[in-house]
Parts: sequence; C-alpha cells; structure tokens
Amino acid sequence: MAGLNETPSADRVRISFFGRRNAGKSTLVNAITGQEIAIVSDVPGTTTDPVSKAMEILPLGPCLLTDTAGLDDEGPLGEERVRRSLEVLSTTDVAVWVGDPEQEFQDACARRGVPVLIYRRGDDVEALKRQIAAVRLAEEPPPLLKDLVEPGDTVACVCPIDESAPKGRLILPQQQVVRELLDAGCSALVCQPGELSAHFAAGRRIDLVVTDSQAFKAVDAVVPRDVPLTSFSILFARQKGDLAAYRAGVDAIHGLKDGDRVLVAEGCTHHRQCNDIGTTKIPRALARLTGGRKLDFTFCSGASFPFASPSADGGAKGYALVVHCGGCMLARRVVQDRIAACREADVPIVNYGMLLAAANGMRVAPEGCLVLRDVSGSQSA
Repeated sequence: MAGLNETPSADRVRISFFGRRNAGKSTLVNAITGQEIAIVSDVPGTTTDPVSKAMEILPLGPCLLTDTAGLDDEGPLGEERVRRSLEVLSTTDVAVWVGDPEQEFQDACARRGVPVLIYRRGDDVEALKRQIAAVRLAEEPPPLLKDLVEPGDTVACVCPIDESAPKGRLILPQQQVVRELLDAGCSALVCQPGELSAHFAAGRRIDLVVTDSQAFKAVDAVVPRDVPLTSFSILFARQKGDLAAYRAGVDAIHGLKDGDRVLVAEGCTHHRQCNDIGTTKIPRALARLTGGRKLDFTFCSGASFPFASPSADGGAKGYALVVHCGGCMLARRVVQDRIAACREADVPIVNYGMLLAAANGMRVAPEGCLVLRDVSGSQSA
C-alpha cells in the first residue's frame, strides 16, 4: 500500500541524464540518489535501457531521475538504445548533459523548452544538485478542480465499482481529485452511481458532481439541473490537454465515413476485460454518434503512440481521428506533445470523457470543463 502514498510519476519533475557512452552518467545518477541505481562499468554501452529512480529534491519537490544510454551508441542495437534515450527527452522537464556541451542536443532541448544543465566528470555533485533544485520550470500545470470550488463545498465523486475497477483501491484520477478537494477545504462525498439519488433525496447539499465518464447516463438522470456536473476524465483533459482541441475533435466525429481509421490511445497499460472502455465502450459510443459508421480501429497504450514518427502504414496522416484517455499516468508534456503531433498532421483529437459526454447528450462548455446537458442532436450512449 506504500505506493498509494507516493506522488505519481506523471506528477514528478522529470530530470534526465544524457551524454555519450562512458561519460559518467550512471556514476552521476548514483551519486545524486545515494544509491546504486545504475550499473557502472568502464565498458562503453553498459546502460542499455533508461533506468529511473523517484526521489525528493527540495525545494523543487518530488522528482524522477532517469539515466539513459549513450547517444553515440552504434550498430542496430545501439540505434534502438539511442531511439529510446531520445524518447525520454519527450517527457523531460530538466536535462542534464554529462560531458562537453553539444549544440545539436541543446538545440533539441531549446525547441521543447527544456532547460539544460552541464556537468563534466569531476565537477561538484552537490553544486549540481543545488542547480537542479533552483530550476524554475516554464509553467505550472493548472489545478484539477480547486478553481471550481470554495472552502466548505461538498463535492460528490461518483466512482463505479464494476468489473474494470482495481481490487481494493480507487483509481489514480479518483484519488487525486479527492486529495485536491481536501487540500481546498472541501468535503468529498464518494459513492457509486446507484447511491447518488439517495443523497439528493435526503436534501444533502451537493455543490458539484464529478463522475466516471462511463456513468454519465445514470448520473445525469438523478443530478438536478442546477448542480454543475463534470467527469474525472474531463478534469484531466483540462489539466493536461487542450479543451479547445478536444471540442473540435467532438465536432469532427460527425464527419467520419465508413472505413476511416481511428486511433484509441491510453496512457497506461492494463489487462483488457470484456466491456473494456477503450476497445468496447469507445467504439460503441462512436457508432452511435456516427449513425453506425464502420470504422477501422487501432489501439495503443503506455509510451507507444504511432504519431511519434511516420510508419509504413501511413503514420499520423493515415488516421481520421484520435481518441485519447484522460492521461492521468502521463506527464503533461507528453499529452501536449501528442496533441501537437495530431495538430501538425491535421488529425482531430478528442478525449474519452468529452466523447462519452457527447454520446450522452452533453457537451463541455466553451469556457471551462463543466458539461452542458440536453444538447440537441446528441444521442444517448
């Protein structure tokens, strides 16, 4: 249970160490963490895959340190190691280059807005730690819902416990919303969809309802029209994504044609079950919104995302729509990069929660993340 009390990796400041082979990256990571995290050897290419360690660097806060393979690695395996190291750069908040500075790497970081610190073998490790701690990131992520509530408010968090719910715990978005409510001085009323009506019938004051997107239909049926409603996925869409881009993605759904390719992307990896949201419920919702169009679905999860580079099957331009999860397991930078890749390829992207809201006769308000209900022309999922 200790892991439930730790800051999620997606919310940690990601500090990654890059350089050529045998530059001393692994030795440096071990020195900073005070642990033997990475294998150290005089043999070039000892580090073959990125190795990460969570730690606290004050006053920066919870961090994730990642050691990478040398960017000058050679051969077919070496090229794959370099590719994986550069993938780490897409999630990096602060880059540490170990060795003499290289302009090409610094330019790549500058394009992404990633600050670069230089460390040469023999430099003072404590001085580097102070440099890392003093870094001011370009932007702070917006809150999940602190700006939607007032101290003393009561917020109903509707958390279905069904076959897809993890055993013995709430899922990460639910945990984080409840914690932010407590930090904001609010009360969190946590219940299942079938229990919500009893709270309203008893006259209990509820200032906001946050539901699992899959329960929109049942929740909408019992929540009074004067009580604001949203979903966990939509809150994460606002915090990590781009609501305007996602709203445009909802509009694009109605233009889909038979045979169009749709990518359904999830940030986490899990065992798919019957009635799985990504492989079953999202295609079902799209079928209803498009009047039964026969779409060609592709599914990906975790770090895998086909838009990273063109592929033999057409790459990004081969798709008519991307449907993305809330991204609770992904760093905000990753979600932003994926949205940018879709924009560059002129492929609309929509979020799970906003798609399921549309399928249930709702639409996210033009300003903010609350849903407008009884939107004409939408169909109920």
